[in-house]
Amino acid sequence: MAWKMQSGYELVIGLEVHVELKTRTKIFCGCPTTFGAAPNTQCCPVCMGYPGTLPVLNAEAVHLAVLAGLATNCTIARYSKQDRKNYFYPDLPKAYQISQFDLPLCTDGCLMIETEEGSKRIGITRIHIEEDAGKLIHDAGQGTFIDCNRCGVPLIEIVSEPDMRSPQEAAAYLRKLKAVIAYTGVSDCRMQEGSLRCDVNLSIRRPGEPLGTRTEMKNLNSFVSVQKAIEQEYRRQVEAALRGETIVQETRRFDQASGKTYAMRRKENAHDYRYFPEPDLAPIVLTQEQIDAWRHELPMLPDARKAAYMEQHGLSSYAAEQMIASRYLAEYFEEAAASCHAVRTLANLMITEVFRLLEGEDARIPIPPAHLAAIADMAEQGVINNGTAKKTIAATWSTVEKPEDYIDRMGLRQLRDEGQLREIVRRALAEHPDMVDGYYKGKLTLKRALMGAAMRLTGGMADPVILQRLMDEALDT
Repeated sequence: MAWKMQSGYELVIGLEVHVELKTRTKIFCGCPTTFGAAPNTQCCPVCMGYPGTLPVLNAEAVHLAVLAGLATNCTIARYSKQDRKNYFYPDLPKAYQISQFDLPLCTDGCLMIETEEGSKRIGITRIHIEEDAGKLIHDAGQGTFIDCNRCGVPLIEIVSEPDMRSPQEAAAYLRKLKAVIAYTGVSDCRMQEGSLRCDVNLSIRRPGEPLGTRTEMKNLNSFVSVQKAIEQEYRRQVEAALRGETIVQETRRFDQASGKTYAMRRKENAHDYRYFPEPDLAPIVLTQEQIDAWRHELPMLPDARKAAYMEQHGLSSYAAEQMIASRYLAEYFEEAAASCHAVRTLANLMITEVFRLLEGEDARIPIPPAHLAAIADMAEQGVINNGTAKKTIAATWSTVEKPEDYIDRMGLRQLRDEGQLREIVRRALAEHPDMVDGYYKGKLTLKRALMGAAMRLTGGMADPVILQRLMDEALDT
């Protein structure tokens, strides 16, 4: 459904996406980064911020961050540095975060997304590396506990331009960004585990006016949450503007249960973080040769695959975009397409039926690619109709039965014998003389009703193209 402005107020969205890098150890120490470990078992004096400890930069974190920058069309800085970002973190014992301020690692990138109006460019302001904070665990009976396992886990923060104008565009950008990052292997991007989290910056304005005051909604970890939070905060700001209230810059929380946003704290300016260069870490200096070598490590990325699918298989821009949603889906589609003659039908069945049956963002398709290819070919050749193709996918979803065997066992092949179908047409006309008479008197829409009657006589198994041709011939004579 197309997004509509309310009361003439335009929606302006920028996203800040935190991605956990897929390193074996933390960014400044040798502690492991294994997800799900018992609380406070993956900590050391460095990531706990003990006095006298010194950080040592994990070179692999820089490598992965640069790969992310290259994959999102960024310029990679030959010289960058790290900074201390100072404010009170209840879950970061040293009370500051090592991040990057004025000299980030990657700048001026972009991604292309698909919208209802076509392709759209979303600018990426910067990508910088930083360390994660810990985790607060709230227990109603006992209070709040701190798990420091996540302290020092390497992150990249990907900051977009405020180029998105609807919840759908924001979700499309986030999906595309997730796909690109996952393709590179930089991160597993498991939103349910917190390795990809999104902050939404949102403001409203009259079209053509300067940007309004923005609010920030923190730590959204699903596409649905992002869309719903944007919709709710947009409504809240519009209603406040209509009442003559001033929008204040603040951090807000989206509550899933109530579907509303709530103020957490006033958002301060960057200067109030009191950034200063990290004194214990040397600048990050890269050679052009190193950057070029890392560029050659990139796999075939989503946009290149999309262009190939459109050129080689004739897929629409929308269908190709769906096939590249993840590296797993793209590789599954390519394997199925290699043994399929009806590739566009294959893509359509994946979009309409396979995606419907998948449970969860990281779910795997249990049907072998060759089986799905066979179903698509049978549908294209008229052996089965489209409804039977979908039914076959659902019926063989978690079995090892070949689709051909299931179709034969259930008697689902389309009736294509012209002699039998002519007799079906004759019976349909004979059983509905009033409709035939009405058709000849000019009620041409009755042909559709006669087709329905004939199709019912076959139990819905007639080839509709052949049946339509024979019906036309019978009525014309």
